[in-house]
Order: sequence, then C-alpha cells, then structure tokens
Amino acid sequence: MSAHVPSVAVKGPLPGPLMIDVAGTVLDDADRRRIAHPLVGGIILFARNYRDPEQLAQLCAAIRAERPELLIGIDHEGGRVQRCREGFTRLPAMRRLGEAWERDPLAAVGAARALGFVLAAELRACGVDLSFTPVLDLDWGRSAVIGDRAFHRDPEAVIALAGALIEGLRQGGMGACGKHFPGHGWVEADSHVAIPVDPRSLEELAPDLEPYRRLQLDAVMPAHVIYPAVDTRPAGFSPLWIDKLRREIGFAGVIFSDDLSMEGAAVAGDIVARATASWQAGADMLLVCNAPESVDRLLADWQPSPETDRAQRRARLRSQQTFAWNSLRLDERHRTGVAQAEALARPS
Repeated sequence: MSAHVPSVAVKGPLPGPLMIDVAGTVLDDADRRRIAHPLVGGIILFARNYRDPEQLAQLCAAIRAERPELLIGIDHEGGRVQRCREGFTRLPAMRRLGEAWERDPLAAVGAARALGFVLAAELRACGVDLSFTPVLDLDWGRSAVIGDRAFHRDPEAVIALAGALIEGLRQGGMGACGKHFPGHGWVEADSHVAIPVDPRSLEELAPDLEPYRRLQLDAVMPAHVIYPAVDTRPAGFSPLWIDKLRREIGFAGVIFSDDLSMEGAAVAGDIVARATASWQAGADMLLVCNAPESVDRLLADWQPSPETDRAQRRARLRSQQTFAWNSLRLDERHRTGVAQAEALARPS
C-alpha cells in the first residue's frame, strides 16, 4: 500500500503537530490564543461546534483567518458518529452498506461511492478538510464501541466498500483516514474509558490488517489498544507497530494519534509523556480533545524535535477542492448519494 497524498513539497507556513478543539460555535479569546501557538497544526470539530451549514462555514473561515495553514478535521462517519446533522444529509451507519453487500455486492459498492461523495462534498462546502473515516475495523461482534460503525466481518467486503467510499471522498475533495490500526474490532473494552488488550497472535490479526495492506489511504489512526503478541505498548505509542505500518505495509501518509486524553492513552503517563511517547513512536499529528488544561500544559511544556518531513505530510492533507453549498443540491452525484442514504436508512 502507498499513500494517496502527493509527494510535492508544500510552500508557505507549515502546520504544527497538535490538533486541538475549540469551545463553541464561534472562536473565543482562549481559542485564538491556542490557535496562534506554532505547535498547533489543526482543529478538530465536535457537535457542540455545529449549528447549521452557514455557521460551520463561518467558523471554518474564522479559523482560517487566524492561520490559513491549519487542518480542520471532524469525526463524521455516519450513523451514531455524525457531528453535523441539521441541514446535512443524514448518513447511515456503515454496517448498512455491509448488509447491502450481502444482498448485492455491486449495488453496495455503488452506494458506498455515492455516500463518500456526499460526506466529503458537504463538509468541503463548509470548509472542513478531513473526516476521520473510514472505520476499517472488522465486525467481530465483540466491540460495542465499534459495532455498526464497521462495514462487515469479511475483510474482502470491508476492502471493497471502504475502497468505494474512498473513491467518493476523493471525488468530493477529501482524503481518507483509515482507523483504528491494526484493528479495534476484537476487543470488548472501550478505549475512551479503559485500556483494551487484544491477546491474538500476529497470525490471528492478519485479517484485520488486510484493509491497511490493500487500500490507498491518506492518513491512518492507530488504536489505543495493546497487542501483547507484538508490543506491551498501545499501537499508537508503539515504534514496532508504526514501523510495521511504514516499512512492511509501505504507508507514507499522515499518522494521527487517537485522542491523547482518552483513558486508553493513560498507560503512557501524563499528557506531556503521552505526547512524547506518541511523537517518538512516529505519529505525525497528535489529537488532544475536550481537555483544554492538557492543551495548555502541552503548549507550555512540550518541546518536540522539529521534523520537516512530518510537517510536509500534514500540510498535504489540506484540501484544495471546494463546493458551493447552494449549488451542491444541483450536482447529480450529490442527488444520487442522498437517495442512497435515504434508501439505506429504510428497513430492509
């Protein structure tokens, strides 16, 4: 697998290694102070930051006015993980595509591509660069936190459906971030509130790794899960797992940490220790969400070694393609995607 992002050097200011959140639907003074810090390279948005498409576009424009190079991201997968709802197309959980695959694989692949376009184009019309999607975890029927966010248990179905969704994302001007490497679908514990351990051997993990080997991704987010057959550290803090992703699988895009304020990251220590461990393991951009005190601590005390290559990778995720919200409804690809979303939402 190779990353889709181009290798050309980005000119101008480069984004820093931290992706943080903001308080509300408009920027306040504390947000602006943090955004101005050179360690900050991105903003992740949540449901509290969204009211309607016009407000979202204004918020993204305000962030760009502070620092144009910042990457704006969001968790907008569909189903129960969709931050923007009012005014946006309601996207189905990805499991609906897996169920459609079992009935008609070709039609399901077409639906996935159409949904990918709607997902990306609507966010791009408001100024968002990246959604942290697709979820590539296999649906082993064990993880409640993953659950219907996964496409299917069969890696072949996941590869086909996620691959088509990625095609749609790119048509909509957005890259793809596969998560949660090397696979979160087997463990029952939720890494938001616990430290999950997956006891399987590397051979047993092979099906979970297959989507990462065969899909062309722009970014990858490792799991806050320990796989003791490979390393005693969670994947996102593990040089062994990051090296496997880079060297063995051949991934050359951006590696995001999962949220460093999650309980699954606590094994690494306090927030500075977590950031240092993730950075030294090889992550390119570190997420710190819903923890403004932790962000302030990092901005004051964390001193990562400068890495131009990592900054260039981060900068290449900034999208250059835009859509006008009012004309998007006239786009045949958008109409097709909306129809597919509505059809998948109906009971089969």
